[in-house]
Amino acid sequence: MQRKIGLLLADDHTLFRQGLRRIFELEDDIEIVGEASDGENASQMALDIQPDVVLMDINMPKMTGVDATRLIKETAPEIKVLILSIHDDEAYIFETIRAGANGYLLKDVESNVLVDAVRQVAEGSSFIHPQVTTKLLDEFKRLSEQVYDGDFESSHEPSLNYEWQSILTQREMEILKLMAEGKSNRTIGEVLYISEKTVKNHVSSILGKLSVDDRTQAVITAAKRSWVIL
Repeated sequence: MQRKIGLLLADDHTLFRQGLRRIFELEDDIEIVGEASDGENASQMALDIQPDVVLMDINMPKMTGVDATRLIKETAPEIKVLILSIHDDEAYIFETIRAGANGYLLKDVESNVLVDAVRQVAEGSSFIHPQVTTKLLDEFKRLSEQVYDGDFESSHEPSLNYEWQSILTQREMEILKLMAEGKSNRTIGEVLYISEKTVKNHVSSILGKLSVDDRTQAVITAAKRSWVIL
């Protein structure tokens, strides 16, 4: 029998948690192992129960979801944390990523996307809401331009360097470029005519070769090395 994904729900709104529970109870491969109504309880329950994934709100009493995420990841980094929030501004997004979150979704996400996100995060992938991805890439572009400005005259267009050829395969570089465009694994598979599972395998290989933990860090690393232009 396939092992179920243990999911801890952390949100201070009881009705919203109940709605989430109903969504996940329809899935044969996901099991709700606990519910928390504040950040302090969420972090303690996560460390006690050791779920595969914590679905975490940001604004909660006693301890914010960001602080709870940071505490969980510092103590038990193998536990995956997926943020589910109403906030789509850069400050919240970057703060949660710095805290170690494995993904970020907005609360208007469709239920099937939410369920898929939990599965992907449990498998070790990152999952970022498309609307959030756009904001992240805009910020990465700004940061990469600052890096380029330090190495080039302002009127000089940065050129790509091909150091990647000694690190990545041609296919991995194709996928990395599409990641930099904010495309999901499914979309990348459609563009390259390969399966989503194959894309996931390539993404895992890219992360390992670049010694990074998630897609976001991979894109930043590639931009700083001038492998891609955002």
